[in-house]
Amino acid sequence: MELIGPYLAACALLVVAGLAKVARPDDTTRAAVQVLGGTIGRWRWAVRGGAAAEVVLGAAALVVVEPVLAGAVAASYVAFCGFVVVARHRGGPLASCGCFGRPDTPPTVLHAFVDAGLAVAAVWVAVACPDGWTVPLVGHGPWLGIPLVLASAACAFVAVLALSTYGRLVTARRLFDGERAA
Repeated sequence: MELIGPYLAACALLVVAGLAKVARPDDTTRAAVQVLGGTIGRWRWAVRGGAAAEVVLGAAALVVVEPVLAGAVAASYVAFCGFVVVARHRGGPLASCGCFGRPDTPPTVLHAFVDAGLAVAAVWVAVACPDGWTVPLVGHGPWLGIPLVLASAACAFVAVLALSTYGRLVTARRLFDGERAA
C-alpha cells in the first residue's frame, strides 16, 4: 500500500487530463499527427474517444482498487511516456502534447519521468494492494485516510503544475537562447 497515494494521484490526473482533452482535443490531435502521422480528421475522433476512455478508467480506478484497473492505469502511463519519448526523439517543432487540453505541456524529460513514475506506482498497486473499494482501503490509514487523500490531491496538483510550468520555462529558454544566437 506504500504507493497508493501516487496511484490515486495518477488516477485523478487521468480524469482531469481526459476531461480537458474531450473538451479541447486540438492540441493533442496536432501532436498525434506530428508524432504518429496521419490526418487531423482521423485523429480528432481517436483523441476524443481515447480521452473519454481515460476519464472512465481514471474514475473507475479511483473508486475500486483492482489489479486489472491498476494494470490499465499503468499501461496508460507507459503509453504516455512512450509518446513523450518519441516526440522528444524526433525533435520536431512539437510545442505541446496537449495532455491538459491546452498548449502548455511540451514534451520534456520531466514529463517522461513523471509518466514513468506514475506507471511504476500503478504496477505496484496492481501487484501489492488488496482488492476492494478505495474508501475502506484508504480509511484504514491514520486519521481515516484524510492525510493520504490530501497528499494524493497535492501530488496530482504538483504534477500538473510541474508539467505545465516546467514546459513553459523550457519553451521560453529555447526562445531566449534562439534570440541570443541570432
